[in-house]
Amino acid sequence: MRRSLPASLAVPLLLVLLSGCGKAGSSVPGGGPLRKLAPVEAQGAISVTTRNTTRLGGASTTVDAAAVARAVYPGLTAGSRPRAVVLVNRREWAAALIASALSGAPLGAPILYTEGNTLPSVTLAALKAMSPTGSSALGGAMVVRVGTFAKLPAPYASHVLEVPGGEPAAIGAMVESILARAQGSRPRRVIVLDVAAPLAMQMPAAGLSAESGAPILASTGGALPAATESTLQTLGHPSIYVLNASNISTAALGALARLGSVTRIPGPSASEEQTPSANSIAVARYTDGFFGWGVKEPGHGLVFANAGRPLDAPAAALLSATGEYGPMLLLGSADNVGPALSSYLADIQPAYSSSPEFSAVKGVYNHGWLIGDERAISLVTQAQLDSMLEISYRKGGSEEAAAATPE
Repeated sequence: MRRSLPASLAVPLLLVLLSGCGKAGSSVPGGGPLRKLAPVEAQGAISVTTRNTTRLGGASTTVDAAAVARAVYPGLTAGSRPRAVVLVNRREWAAALIASALSGAPLGAPILYTEGNTLPSVTLAALKAMSPTGSSALGGAMVVRVGTFAKLPAPYASHVLEVPGGEPAAIGAMVESILARAQGSRPRRVIVLDVAAPLAMQMPAAGLSAESGAPILASTGGALPAATESTLQTLGHPSIYVLNASNISTAALGALARLGSVTRIPGPSASEEQTPSANSIAVARYTDGFFGWGVKEPGHGLVFANAGRPLDAPAAALLSATGEYGPMLLLGSADNVGPALSSYLADIQPAYSSSPEFSAVKGVYNHGWLIGDERAISLVTQAQLDSMLEISYRKGGSEEAAAATPE
């Protein structure tokens, strides 16, 4: 049986965020009439907020996706409605990961999950609440369906862009084409990874793709798939960033080198433990000019997820491409932050001193989004993360505090 959260902490997401906004027919200053949104299901999303963390999600990745989408797009004004929503079959991991690119600019499409060709009620409620406006760049499409034919209600049913499921390389090619249409030009940077690698090692690619606008193209461990090779040829020698290169064959890496400028995104160093958590930290630290997070100092948003819930990565990609633009950091256990992540957060923890120049009110701050319920990330772990993100007093004068602030 699922453990219950304390009554003071566990509350339906929309009751926290939206229930006090008024009745239908009232108005929001500067906006249109305020609608009463469809409720989150009884088992659904929760929001537990501390000083420096906000939890979104629930008992399943389907609920997590709905919670993230509705936090970013409450649908109360024209500006808080997405242009389009991406529906992805949660049974197709590669499709979900590759679709993460559509969460970035300019489309900014949240990802919602279907169960095969069935539309879960929490997904339908989120779709109705957000009420997408339609993307003119995509011919007015309100919904992009990826690997699913879940039945949609009007008016969405007549404004759908279809991406068939199946071969990951073919899905990658189609998503790249959609992204190019939305951007008005073909991307000059792409991410290539092996979709047969451990899922937790692939998770950081979702947020990186959404933030950078670089589509994810699939390798499958052996020869480079024809659809991926054809897409790269079309892009005219782009910058190719390879994630988890050790999982990709020498032949595939050689083919990539002939099609573009290849850069390997380094994983954990040889002296570090080769874990999903350490890998996510390496991706968060990495930067190459204008590409990559480069999060090596305080003052950032961060997205925390459990490495055992891979579908939370595409679901949360929207948080990497809006608001605080944070990389995803992975926990290996719901009940343990882990030494690698603890050390990294200590490196980027904000600080202030008694010097007026570096007082707390002039400092920078970190904020963490936590994805899922207490079985994904426990309440004790949330409290620990909150403390690790808090700006802290650092004795030793302005020079020491300044070392912990961005240049």
